[in-house]
Amino acid sequence: MKNKKNLITQNTMIAYMLILPALLVFAIFMFYPLFYTAYLSFFDWNMIKPLKVFVGLDNYKALFSDPLMPLVIKNTVVYILILLILNCAAPYILAFILSFVVKKGRGFYKGAFFLPSVISLVVGSILYLWILNPVSGPAAVAAEFMGINIPIWSKTQGLVIVVLSIITTWKIFGYNFIVIFGGVTGVPQEIIEAAKIDNIPLYKIFFDIVLPMSSATGVYIFIMTIVQGLQYVFTPIKVVTQGGPDNASSNVIYDIYQEGFLLYHTGYASAMSIAAMVLFVILLVIEFRYVEKGIYYEN
Repeated sequence: MKNKKNLITQNTMIAYMLILPALLVFAIFMFYPLFYTAYLSFFDWNMIKPLKVFVGLDNYKALFSDPLMPLVIKNTVVYILILLILNCAAPYILAFILSFVVKKGRGFYKGAFFLPSVISLVVGSILYLWILNPVSGPAAVAAEFMGINIPIWSKTQGLVIVVLSIITTWKIFGYNFIVIFGGVTGVPQEIIEAAKIDNIPLYKIFFDIVLPMSSATGVYIFIMTIVQGLQYVFTPIKVVTQGGPDNASSNVIYDIYQEGFLLYHTGYASAMSIAAMVLFVILLVIEFRYVEKGIYYEN
């Protein structure tokens, strides 16, 4: 019995030792920055002054009085909604078509869609900047041939958010498609064939069979689309628009960067970061509590 206890203790120690490197990485690069950001959110500091002035909740109160905050939130919401359409709904429909309608050339399509996800987003942003150049880009040449004038999208409010969403979609669409394709093809083929024999329309097969039976994959992609979209959006904004025109392309992520590293409002930027994190945690809790109840996990 004593040897068995010693063996369990030894195995436990080995397990902790194996986990320790990962815990150290999390502590250094995730937990410490998180707690330090929360700490800074209660101070007025510009990263230059040696002293930090404690202001309590003033930075959080300033969020509600900032005249730019409604515009920034609106831009963020519109951007996320466009991303969800392009990177969650569209890959689902495409995966269904390639799985149960068009079965030839699957390998080519999967490779072609996934290729942009391994290319730098900086390269993609510059590429789209050239393609959509309203004067000499390929899109402008094609539009001129058809007698259409392309607006200067980077200076047009409303349109700039759409283009930034397309640039980010170019990066994350392939990954989402491959994951959703795996979930859709995991739906038992005999169920689809039985539905076809009963002359059930394809759209009903998609909504009543494929979508519910691959819902676990769908929820994962739904969350990842929001996370990756907010993670990647900084690059095209920084490369192409710098938040313009008149903050029309700025969002929560870029506004935090501007406040913290351009205007040196470190405490205010930290408060924005914490508020954004809390908001997304609340959304995730709501999603896991209410949406996941209807998820089908057998697939």
